[in-house]
Amino acid sequence: MDQPRAVPVTSVRGETYGGQSREQRAAGRRDRIVTSAARLFAARDYDDVTVAEVCTLAKVSKRYFYDFFTDREDLLVSVHREHHDWLMAGIGNAIPKQADGLERLVRPMMAALVRLLAENPERARVIYINAPRMERRRRGLLRKDAELFGRLVRPHVTRPRDRSYYDRALLTLVAGIVEIMIDWVNRGMTDPPEPLVDHLTALALSILQGVR
Repeated sequence: MDQPRAVPVTSVRGETYGGQSREQRAAGRRDRIVTSAARLFAARDYDDVTVAEVCTLAKVSKRYFYDFFTDREDLLVSVHREHHDWLMAGIGNAIPKQADGLERLVRPMMAALVRLLAENPERARVIYINAPRMERRRRGLLRKDAELFGRLVRPHVTRPRDRSYYDRALLTLVAGIVEIMIDWVNRGMTDPPEPLVDHLTALALSILQGVR
């Protein structure tokens, strides 16, 4: 008796190609677009980068670009959001499970911030150098980052009765750190990281302990 013929894994034409599903291929194209855009945005000013250049570097056609992004600005916002989220997650993951005191909590956070940027200069430039192009978004992120930082240090800081003062102190701290990092990245991250971590930690402790 003849054996039944094996049914191909792909029964619908176009569903899989090269071992990847349609969704996997789409995700791969989007990843290449974002990676290529980040490389270009890090190397040149945002206004000098075109959609065509991004697509060429990503090896995708423009029609695929518009499957994911409305325009170049939408792409920049998406790239910045993903890179910023990556940085915040890295800082959060660096916090020790049991931190004995405020300094042992803050220093690993500052060390992670400096290390992640130093190891990923393209990401650093996308996060901090192109951010002024999106001033409204950058200001919104400052408040969110201040709230995140406040939650992380809460077990080691006694908040004053004046909650508004405490919130503004956190905003001052985060905004100052951002400006320091912008200056560091903009000058090529040539300053050694260890003193930078020391300075960021000391500044953070000064503000937080002053609030207490």
